[in-house]
Amino acid sequence: MKIKQVVFTVVISALTAFGVMYAYNSYVQKPVAVQDGVKIPANYAGLFDGNNIPGPVDFEQPAKTAVPAVVHITTIIGKEQVSNNLPRRSNPFRGLVPDDFFDDFFGDSPQMRSVPQRASGSGVIVSQDGYIITNNHVIDGASEIKVGLSDKRSFTAKLVGADPSSDLAVLKIETKSLPFLLYGNSDNVQIGQWVLAIGYPLNLETTVTAGIISAKGRTLGLNARRSQTPIESFIQTDAAVNQGNSGGALVNTNGELIGINSAIASPTGSYAGYSYAIPVNIVKKIVNDLIQFGTVQRAYLGISYLPDEAPDSQKEKVGYKSGMGVYVTDVAKDGAAVAAGIKAGDYITKVNGIPVTSGNEMVEQIARLKPGDKIAVVYQREGKERAVDVTLKNKSGTYDVVKVSALDEFGADFVVLDKKKAAEYGQKGGVIVKKINQNGLIDGQTRMKDGFVILRVNDKPVASVEELASEIQKAGSNIKLDGFYPGFEGLYTYNISRDPQ
Repeated sequence: MKIKQVVFTVVISALTAFGVMYAYNSYVQKPVAVQDGVKIPANYAGLFDGNNIPGPVDFEQPAKTAVPAVVHITTIIGKEQVSNNLPRRSNPFRGLVPDDFFDDFFGDSPQMRSVPQRASGSGVIVSQDGYIITNNHVIDGASEIKVGLSDKRSFTAKLVGADPSSDLAVLKIETKSLPFLLYGNSDNVQIGQWVLAIGYPLNLETTVTAGIISAKGRTLGLNARRSQTPIESFIQTDAAVNQGNSGGALVNTNGELIGINSAIASPTGSYAGYSYAIPVNIVKKIVNDLIQFGTVQRAYLGISYLPDEAPDSQKEKVGYKSGMGVYVTDVAKDGAAVAAGIKAGDYITKVNGIPVTSGNEMVEQIARLKPGDKIAVVYQREGKERAVDVTLKNKSGTYDVVKVSALDEFGADFVVLDKKKAAEYGQKGGVIVKKINQNGLIDGQTRMKDGFVILRVNDKPVASVEELASEIQKAGSNIKLDGFYPGFEGLYTYNISRDPQ
């Protein structure tokens, strides 16, 4: 009898304890499980379970960690002719120019002298032996780059490589035992998360500002001005960023680098509440490529897709259905996608297991990879989901490593003049300047137009892009290009200097 009573007592005690714990979890741990008679929606899951209560945010430690690894970058960019004895005014596009413009044409021109333009930005040290990340636009066109450390030491930096498509560049200073930042993981960044922006705004000393992640995957169209293959998937924050912050660090509360500050959205040119950073998962791939190869090993899926900002009329024309994924408008005949069976009209929904709902989200995933990498792509066709493995290719449609070319700094696309056309023009061969891009040597130093046919480099005939690159490589600092424009009489000569004074 006593044994039965003991068992009964134990059972009752256990049930009572269970009931107390259930009531505690239901009403104490989750005090707002029901609000005004309405069940809390699923997106609040985990917020009131007692395990997710945020503690006080410590900005002091991540700031101490990151500040020594953020540098001040100053550059000299070319030279402008300015008056020695006239008042001067500032022009945001051209530096300093003479006030009396017409005197240059009608005589009585004052004595002129050369004054270098100066620019300023920030950078992030990512290795103890002096590799530094910054924005391409911070050092673009610079003839001299200086790096100032937080301990007041100064170095002249060498440009390792730059990538206008992502607006990133890598510098190198010769020293050792530097503080540097560790890479974080930008995929883990969450909206609402606290972050710090660190840099040298407005030529001030190191400045730290705090804010939160306000959006991810933003595209602004900035890099499309400098590249035909822009990569944009910005992290948006409300941490204060101003001119001079470009190239600086965006760090999390662990002091890890999660982005490179690059842009602001502002009607005035000063901070107005929105700043943008390049995600570190894109940054570290491009930086590693620039250090290892001198150029980015960019992988291509080999498709054209409907832009996110396409007008409704264009979407209606192709029968686009919103929310389905990235709509494929065309596939390259020698590209990776066509080899895997992807066709125009398909909707790409996942890349390596990551859902993609917009073109810039898809580009962000591809930008982390290199030619020869195999990825899993999920797409929909006629309402049915399909999955394929795709081996990415380079721009030329091969899997080869892309090497640095002597033509890269010229900032143009070149194609060979075919033999039939050459014969029509009375020439043995040549190279067509198909498209001149901004900020290259051709754009900066000549008035050459698209379609110019190069016949000779420093009086040596060229009949292929390879010969053109070879002759330019051998030409040294001063390069003379002779050629013609189809449909126009006479030969034209353009002179280019690799070391403009």
